[in-house]
Amino acid sequence: MKIVRHTAPDIRTALRSIREQLGEDAVILSSRRTAQGVEITAAIDFDAGKLEAAVAAPLAARHEADPGSPILCGRSPAESARTAAVPGPAMTEEELPGGASAETMGKELQSLRRMLETQFAQLAWNDRTRRAPVHTELLRELTEIGIARDLADHLVGQLDARIDLTQGRRFAIAGLSQYLLVTGDRWLESGGRVAFVGATGVGKTTVLAKLAVRWILRHGTRDLALVASDNARIGAQDQMQALGQLLGVPVHVPDTFEALPELISRLGQYRMVLIDTPGSSLRDAQLGARLAVLANCASRLETALVLAASTQAGALEEAVQRFRPANPASCLLTKMDEAASLGGALSVLIRARLPLAYTSDGQRVPEDLRPARSLELVSHAVRLARATGAAADEDLLRRRFGRLAHG
Repeated sequence: MKIVRHTAPDIRTALRSIREQLGEDAVILSSRRTAQGVEITAAIDFDAGKLEAAVAAPLAARHEADPGSPILCGRSPAESARTAAVPGPAMTEEELPGGASAETMGKELQSLRRMLETQFAQLAWNDRTRRAPVHTELLRELTEIGIARDLADHLVGQLDARIDLTQGRRFAIAGLSQYLLVTGDRWLESGGRVAFVGATGVGKTTVLAKLAVRWILRHGTRDLALVASDNARIGAQDQMQALGQLLGVPVHVPDTFEALPELISRLGQYRMVLIDTPGSSLRDAQLGARLAVLANCASRLETALVLAASTQAGALEEAVQRFRPANPASCLLTKMDEAASLGGALSVLIRARLPLAYTSDGQRVPEDLRPARSLELVSHAVRLARATGAAADEDLLRRRFGRLAHG
């Protein structure tokens, strides 16, 4: 058995000295603060009998200096020696190097990891810029438009290594247009039963009114019916009743939202039925029940998700996920005139594989409504980015695409 007692100005220095003398298998027997700093007693290749006598004396001295010491209080030096000889699973916070806690050390390790990842990302991005300058320039332009990182990298990854910038731009725009699904003007051509769902304030009722007027201008009033199932917003049903009187079409009001499927079954004689539903917060406890009602009658109606283009991409992504239980077959994009960037909204629709039916860019009824056309929307996103002066700095590009290149 070999026992070492070492005094040092701090715990870090003492542990380093113990490790150098006894190796990694050394067992810390005791530690205490002294006028010179910290005193640590450690051993290697010990047996319990010899260890008891070896550590009894320093433990007794510690008790004399601090009678309330938890190590000796109420026990003999021999008993304390046996307790101290059992190697613990981990050091206490006081015994960690520098007095740091495990949580603090964990944060420092995470910070170090982030720093290393940033350095690797910077090196990878610089190498990518040197090897493929056209590709990196296209990544910059797609980022300025607002296209999601994974989608932009996927598009650029399909380009030939020898392509020039003009051809690359055309390919990227064409690729986005192909990925963006649209339905065309099929509602106004063939009719249907459409329930508009979405968060509060996205413009569901306004879009419904625009479609209703467009239908009447093309087909007349005989085959159109409106359903006012929004019993949550004050005055919503009165607003629908006023719209019906203005247009000269019937407005049906279900007793409860759960009675909507039965009401839809009684409206089979109408070619076009437009259904206004309650606007909901994404955290609304009743939203799930409403979506389940719509999902149960999916064979009799189509659910259309209404999204506001002025909403941030993260919030749009959350809305798509939250309303997914209703199985929306299409969507409408409103408030196009209020959006500072359009790439985020297009990225969400492409990722969700959700076909876009119509876009709305104002309050005028029915003028500010048009069928969605993919190439026109992508081109509009490019023009909007140029008009607003959107720019992506090198640090943003390194963080977005450097890690992908490094991975």
